[in-house]
Amino acid sequence: MAEIDPARHASRTARGAAELELGEAAVDLLRSRLRDIAGLTVTAIIVEVPAYTNALAGPMGAKIEGAVQLALGGFLRLASSGDPGTPLAPALEGAYVLGRGEARSGRSMDALLAAYRVGARVAWRELSRTAVEARLSADTLAKFAELVFAYIDELSAASVSGHTDELATTGRVRERYLQELGRGLLHGDSPEQLTGRAELADWEPPRTLTAVILPSAHVRGMLGALDPRTLRPEAGLDDLTPGDDAEPDDQDASEVAVLLVPDADGSARTALLRNLRGYQAYVGPTRPWTDVRTSYLRALRARQLRLTAEPDAPVDTERHLTTFVVTSDQAALDDLRRQVLAPFEAVRPGTAERLAETLREWLLHLGRRDEVAAALHVHPQTVRYRMGQIRDLYGDRLEDPETVLALTIALATPAPLRG
Repeated sequence: MAEIDPARHASRTARGAAELELGEAAVDLLRSRLRDIAGLTVTAIIVEVPAYTNALAGPMGAKIEGAVQLALGGFLRLASSGDPGTPLAPALEGAYVLGRGEARSGRSMDALLAAYRVGARVAWRELSRTAVEARLSADTLAKFAELVFAYIDELSAASVSGHTDELATTGRVRERYLQELGRGLLHGDSPEQLTGRAELADWEPPRTLTAVILPSAHVRGMLGALDPRTLRPEAGLDDLTPGDDAEPDDQDASEVAVLLVPDADGSARTALLRNLRGYQAYVGPTRPWTDVRTSYLRALRARQLRLTAEPDAPVDTERHLTTFVVTSDQAALDDLRRQVLAPFEAVRPGTAERLAETLREWLLHLGRRDEVAAALHVHPQTVRYRMGQIRDLYGDRLEDPETVLALTIALATPAPLRG
């Protein structure tokens, strides 16, 4: 809690008190009316400020009335002493605490300032009526009015300070909870843990989440187009990498960000992909929100495999499922390639690469020579010649379904023929 400095916060009030002389009779009369004045002030605030309409129905009503009584009591001590050194800290501290409490209750600073305006008007009306009844002179009454409004200004400033501090603190606390939630999602924490963190962060869980990996420099430009519930876990990719078999990446993990985007399925996914054009992004599959780790790992794998899309488009992992399946056991895939592509070791490396490329297209296009030639940008006769060489290398094995299946898997993704 902030500590209130009277010298800094109450200079106008202190000067006014030094210039004010109230008689003992006036002080006694004012003191006898404080409780009633406080009650009238609170009632006026509740009637005239909509945000406080139901305040008396709960504990906040008593808190407000207590704060008003404390404020008026502090004012009367100051006014009756005539001493600028009279401590104001308790009243200012009370106003500061009131401001923090109002922020926690969800009421805005506008509502709080409106309450002070109404309170100042009603308090002055009742105080001035009592002061006139106590036969204060016109000059004293004018100084008394100046002191009332200077004091109210000091109190409102202290409450505004408390309100602002509470919002700032609440924002930092919520941001910390959101970070913990995001990290838990990426680490695959249990649904119970994740639900508890979502409640702490006051974060309404969506049906689904979709992981997006993109350069950190692009995050700010992207967030405005996304659901406000989008999470940005500040977790380093190095800490969350699923394995050590990934290919090296020339981009530092600290320069890459992860976004967890709510409900980006169906047409919303199309819109997300469109918004990500030009952002060098990798987009994982849509998953139930507590299972978004699988979406993150898919996007991360796409980045590690350096998958590409058309110019400026993000990499949509849903279009690369075959690649993920084929590369899920990299060691087994390497063994398969060495085994089934061994016949190419009989020719020069350059020739082997061309023949393997031709065989891949031949398998994918079911032997339709013209389509294979179009895919390779060569003449159909070139395809015929190369396939003749391949048959010489493989012989009858090209008629064996098991061999054809193995070749199709081995050639499904580009890879060097010799490790």
